[in-house]
Amino acid sequence: MAINDPLGDMLTRIRNAQMRRRTKVVTPASNIRGRVLDVLAEEGYIRGYARVEQKGTIPTFEIELKYYNGEPAIREIKRVSTPGRRVYSPVRDLPTVANGLGVAILSTPKGVMSDSSAREQNVGGEILCNIF
Repeated sequence: MAINDPLGDMLTRIRNAQMRRRTKVVTPASNIRGRVLDVLAEEGYIRGYARVEQKGTIPTFEIELKYYNGEPAIREIKRVSTPGRRVYSPVRDLPTVANGLGVAILSTPKGVMSDSSAREQNVGGEILCNIF
């Protein structure tokens, strides 16, 4: 089955796994998913992830979810820019998520990064998702 929005699929898998209090979730591997997972790990929202390649199957990412006192580290994860509605923002108009407590993940000409990194490098781009 073809997936129109691979990033949205990954975010939904993470959301569903956290509702079920799973420690790990598996999603098909792709470059954009790997870059977003790098930002999530860098910002401390997941423990980490590993690329798993088995002979005869497509590569997957095994994501280790993070919990604190039984509650998920990610309270809310929301897709902003979708295949049907792209959302772009210049650096001066980058949104703050939850008054600075959350993170917006952007796809910029310099790569996928958090909103704070984009401000430091003075670059805008497509807002992929918001995490709180």
